[in-house]
Amino acid sequence: MSQSVTVKTFSKIWVTLLILTAAEVFLAYEQVPTMIMLTALIGLSVVKAALIIAYFMHLKFERLSLFLTLFPMLIFCILLMLIFLGDATRLPHMRPGA
Repeated sequence: MSQSVTVKTFSKIWVTLLILTAAEVFLAYEQVPTMIMLTALIGLSVVKAALIIAYFMHLKFERLSLFLTLFPMLIFCILLMLIFLGDATRLPHMRPGA
C-alpha cells in the first residue's frame, strides 16, 4: 500500500466535503423538525471532520496508537455536543414573539 495521496484523491475528498457542506446548508434552510435537523447536522459534521482528519491531516497513514489516542477525544466532543443539544432545541421557544 502506498502512503502517498494523489491530487485525484484530494480532489475527490474536496468534492465530497463540498457536497456535505451543501447538504448542511440545505438542511439549515429547510423546515425540518429541530431535533432531526440538529442530529443530521452533527452527523454530517462528524463525517466531515473524519475526512479532514484522515486525509488533510494525514492521520490515515499514522500508527494505530495515535488513532487510539485521538479517538476518545472525538467521542468526548460528540458527547459534549449531545449534552448541549437540548439547549439548542429549547432556544427557539425562549425568544420573544416566537
